[in-house]
Amino acid sequence: MARILITGSSDGLGSLTARALVKKGHSVVLHARNDQRAQDARSACPDAETCIVGDLSDISQTKKLAEDINHLGAFDAVIHNAGLYTGPYRKTKEGWPSIFAVNTLSPYILTCLINPKPKRLVFVSSGLHNGGDASFKDITWQERGERGFRDFQAYSDTKLHDVLLACFFAKKWPNVRSNSLDPGWVATKMGGAGATGDIDAAVDTYVMLAEGSGKAKDASGKYWYHCEPRSSKREVNEEAVQQQLIKRLEELTGVSVPDI
Repeated sequence: MARILITGSSDGLGSLTARALVKKGHSVVLHARNDQRAQDARSACPDAETCIVGDLSDISQTKKLAEDINHLGAFDAVIHNAGLYTGPYRKTKEGWPSIFAVNTLSPYILTCLINPKPKRLVFVSSGLHNGGDASFKDITWQERGERGFRDFQAYSDTKLHDVLLACFFAKKWPNVRSNSLDPGWVATKMGGAGATGDIDAAVDTYVMLAEGSGKAKDASGKYWYHCEPRSSKREVNEEAVQQQLIKRLEELTGVSVPDI
C-alpha cells in the first residue's frame, strides 16, 4: 500500500480523495492551512495518519511545511490539491495575490524541497488552463495591482502553471511520475452546488494517479480527465515555455530545482 500526502485536504476533493484512499488501505497524510481546518480534516477523515498545518499563501510557511513533511519520512505520492479560485486579491507579504502563492508557488516550492522525492506527483489543474497566459507577463500581478486584478484570469494562469510544472518535472526527473489532472466542474465548496461534473470520476482520477494504477501505470507528463489522458494547451509541451516559468519561480522564491 502507498503513503500519500494531499495538500488542501480539509474539505472538497482533497478530503473525498483522502477517504477513498484510506478505504483502499493506503496511509494518508492530510494538510490544512490552520489548526481549525486541521480539526475539520481529521473529523472528515479520522483514519488518516496525521494532519500537517501550514498556510500556503505564505512562502515562509510553505518552506517550513516542507521541513515538517520531510520529518515524516518518505512518501509514495504527493497530490498538490490545495487551491484558491475566485475572490479578492488577498495580498501576501510580498504583495502578490494569494491565488498565485497557493496555486503556483506552493506546489513548486514543495516539489523542490520535499525529500526524498516521491514516486508520483499529481498537480491539480483545470480545463480553464487553456485560457492561461503563457507569456508570464506580470506573473505576480504587481504591475496591474489590486485595481487591475481579475480573479478568473489569475485562476486560469495558475492552472496553466500547474500543467507546465507537471510536464517540466516529468522531463527533469525521469524516475518520478509527474502528471496533472482536470477534475471538472464538480459540486464542492469551490465548484458550488450548481456544478454538473461527475465528482466520483474526479476522485477516481485522483486515486488512479496517486496509486499509479490503471492507465496511469508508468505514465508521466500527461494531463488527465476522468481517468483518460487529454490534450492540454499547445504551449504546455514547449520546453522553452516550461523553462521560462521555472526561471521566474526560482527568482521569486529563492528555491532552485535540484538534480536527483
